[in-house]
Amino acid sequence: MVSIKKIAFFDTKPYDKIWFDKYKEEFGIDIKYFDVKLTSDTAVIARDFDGVCAFVNDRIDELTVNILSALGINIIAMRCAGYNNVDLKAAMDKITVVRVPVYSPYAVAEHAVALLLTLNRKTHRAYIRTKEHNFNISGLEGFDIYGKTVGVIGTGKIGQTFIDVISGFKPNIIAYDPYPVKDKSINYVSLDEIFEKSDIISLHCPLTKETKNIINKDSIRKMKDGVYIINTSRGQLINSEDLLEGILSRKVGGAALDVYDEEEHFFFEDFSQEIIHDETLPRLISMPNVIITSHQAFLTNEALESIAKVTLQNLKDFFDNKEIKNAISYKKQ
Repeated sequence: MVSIKKIAFFDTKPYDKIWFDKYKEEFGIDIKYFDVKLTSDTAVIARDFDGVCAFVNDRIDELTVNILSALGINIIAMRCAGYNNVDLKAAMDKITVVRVPVYSPYAVAEHAVALLLTLNRKTHRAYIRTKEHNFNISGLEGFDIYGKTVGVIGTGKIGQTFIDVISGFKPNIIAYDPYPVKDKSINYVSLDEIFEKSDIISLHCPLTKETKNIINKDSIRKMKDGVYIINTSRGQLINSEDLLEGILSRKVGGAALDVYDEEEHFFFEDFSQEIIHDETLPRLISMPNVIITSHQAFLTNEALESIAKVTLQNLKDFFDNKEIKNAISYKKQ
């Protein structure tokens, strides 16, 4: 008889349960859902479980890894693509860490375009006006994307999909990636050329030592006056204080962010009745030319279903001692 493996599922949201509950039995996985984030303070919850499932804003530092390892946890299944919140050096040889490298590049790319269109054409402001029977259109001016220069930083699957989607507006598209995609008709240029020539810059690169704060006061200084910046990738790609200064000086014409460098303290939670203790986030939100969404770019039914299936398959492969395609850290055998 095949034993059912028990997984402690951290930072649970209602939409997680829908798709994981639908498929968990098929993969021989039993899940206990917990609302709290996985941290060194909550890791003890995983006692008597066979593994844990975590998300982008869980804090899986060295202490958390060591606690999980001491509890006999051999696998951390990240139900996301990013893993910069995991101390991989600490996990190596102690705990296998797996992820979902691709779920729906269309979800993120389409959200990036939606943010750009909303920011540019101010449909969010128009919606509020007409709900109050105010049909004045003054102040809602935008610009044609047609003919503008769109700079794309990062041309992985999401970056390529964004290029495909935005191409329908017929802009001039230029791109930067240290590892250009072969056999693609992508016009690659230097990073400085992206900054200097783009009317719109969209970020689709991973967070690395090289890309952290790639948007900062120095790179902003090189940009066109009135540039639009879109980020649906990782919050720490942008130095938020420098971005705010760029907006206040009118160097940056607008910003649309689905991520924020300190988002782990706020995103996915309801703070509508509380004071946000952050110097920059409330000021960005207050700007009329800034749109912030709460890391929802991935949130389509297709993506959620894919995330559940791939995560459960990762777990099943591990427990069945099969090759794990999506591992980023291996427990020493």
